[in-house]
Amino acid sequence: MPRPRDIAAIDTLIGFRDYAHAPAVASERVKWDRHPAEYMFKDLPGELDADRARESSIEETIAKMDEFNIAIGVIHTNDDRSLQALNRYPDRFVGIMPVNPHLGMDSVRAIQKAYDEIGLRGISMFPSGQNPPCPINDKHWYPIYAKCVELDIPAFCTTGVPGPRIPMMPQYVGHLDEVCYDFPELKIVMRHGAEPWVDLAVKLLLKWPNLYYSTSAFAPKYWPEEIVKFANTRGEDKIIYGGYFPMGLDLSRIFREMDEVPFKESVWPKFLHDNAARVLGLS
Repeated sequence: MPRPRDIAAIDTLIGFRDYAHAPAVASERVKWDRHPAEYMFKDLPGELDADRARESSIEETIAKMDEFNIAIGVIHTNDDRSLQALNRYPDRFVGIMPVNPHLGMDSVRAIQKAYDEIGLRGISMFPSGQNPPCPINDKHWYPIYAKCVELDIPAFCTTGVPGPRIPMMPQYVGHLDEVCYDFPELKIVMRHGAEPWVDLAVKLLLKWPNLYYSTSAFAPKYWPEEIVKFANTRGEDKIIYGGYFPMGLDLSRIFREMDEVPFKESVWPKFLHDNAARVLGLS
């Protein structure tokens, strides 16, 4: 069925364009320049003109959200515009915080502080991007997982082969089995494809009630067939929309190609809104 136009979406990965000559904002300190996997994307959204005010990047994102009927955008709190965006548009943005497992209890305390001060809605993980890389099931993550359970917030976790030229095995999808076993209450959202282990991802989505899959960082025409089939059969409560603007994809391309995705009628509202709202604790 074609995508219904009246569903106000929640985009679980959106951000703000940099302006020319601005320092890059990266979620982890890995050796890259502006984009860690630029070779993988065509027609990357460019930078804003240098003479435009820095705040205009927030307004631009809001305008794009309005254009494509995105009600709420999930932003990373390590971007230096995020606090301003959350304060200015508290009904349009929610924040999740990238975390470093090697900081131990300092990361746990930072999560609590952000939860108290800005209403943090989740954390994001980049296992291969840590220094050193830290597998999903490494015990350095466990205090963070416990804190997420305590606060009832989800962990968005990059899975599968990373775009940056860094080790892939920290993001092996099979690691999630141990984590879901040890933390059955923890809500985990797989990000960035889970390839080449999509079949295994589907098996684990069936197995673990609090495991989810996000379509982030992939143009819709490249969404795995296994995921589309799973959403149309037993997985309509487990698949969540995530974009990638402006990091690698423009919203115009995402929503144009999304019209060709053969989701069933019952899948669209859950995929675009309901599943993310439930996981993030949004009304």
